[in-house]
Amino acid sequence: MKSRIREKDKYIFQLIVDEYILSGKPVGSAVIAQKSRIPVSPATVRNIMAKLEREGYLEKPHHSAGRIPTDKGLRLYVNQLYDQVLTPEEFLELPPGSFAVEQGDFNKLLQNVSQLLSAYSDNIGFVISPSLARVLFKHVRFIRISEKKFMLILVTTFNLILTEIIESTVDMTQFELDRASRFIEENFAGKNLIYVHNYLQKEFPRFRVRFEDVLQKLSLLLRVYTLQEDESKKIYLEGTAKLISKVNLFDLKRLQALFQKFEERAKLAQLLSDLINLDRVRVLIGTELDVPDIADCSLILSHYGSEEQVLGSLGIIGPKRIPYRKVIPLVEYVARRLSQTFRITH
Repeated sequence: MKSRIREKDKYIFQLIVDEYILSGKPVGSAVIAQKSRIPVSPATVRNIMAKLEREGYLEKPHHSAGRIPTDKGLRLYVNQLYDQVLTPEEFLELPPGSFAVEQGDFNKLLQNVSQLLSAYSDNIGFVISPSLARVLFKHVRFIRISEKKFMLILVTTFNLILTEIIESTVDMTQFELDRASRFIEENFAGKNLIYVHNYLQKEFPRFRVRFEDVLQKLSLLLRVYTLQEDESKKIYLEGTAKLISKVNLFDLKRLQALFQKFEERAKLAQLLSDLINLDRVRVLIGTELDVPDIADCSLILSHYGSEEQVLGSLGIIGPKRIPYRKVIPLVEYVARRLSQTFRITH
């Protein structure tokens, strides 16, 4: 929803938020009048501040003459940044190999990207790995490890080799697994395993005679696997120690609860995955998250993938007083570079 605030007031408001993010202190009218590039008196700034406070964009802490932005105010500020051209100039010179896939090691790449996001933002960087069941493949192989335990080896359409251990309710011999692998490759190359499972559920009777019970076992195996994947998303998280140095920006009980969530990585990965959408970059501020434990935080998220599909999400977790001008283009740039990795590999 577009704000009806005058352009002059928007300009003064941006100065207030910029100063608050920089100093962490309530902002007074004299400071803004001095920083303004347009002629404005402290009295005029005070009038604008009072108006913005009435409209819920600013608030006045106890025993302070200055103002700080509310969550509603930070949302207005971020929306104004969306309308500006933010160029991540300082991120263009990243270390060589920042997005290289060494020997097809996809997990190492995602870990490196989470470290990069943390290092350049001075906050928590995270990357959520793709669900293998949703990744488009060109080769599939199942290896029997032990009874009802298998390794899935999947070669993606962008030439990365991904592996996963599957614990199933049904056992299969290596001969049966080889037949199942050949069947999948011959009929479903370019699809994903969820598509294969759904197809088998509907069309199994057509193949019953030719494949006996191999495809029935395969269907059960894929059902177990897809459910297992949905419950165990993997998250690469770097920089939690950086929040400790910012303890003054958080309610202590909420910070403790936040660190508890970091320990429960599967739940955190699911929470962050549910927040992602197809926006270029999505920013969620404080109470917008509707999760009390992280109401003192802002999340800056984007997605990565190939042209064929979205694979996963990445972003930054930090205090609400995070430098949005810096982290929004950082997240956008890293997401774009990681996505380009898949297209180049492909």
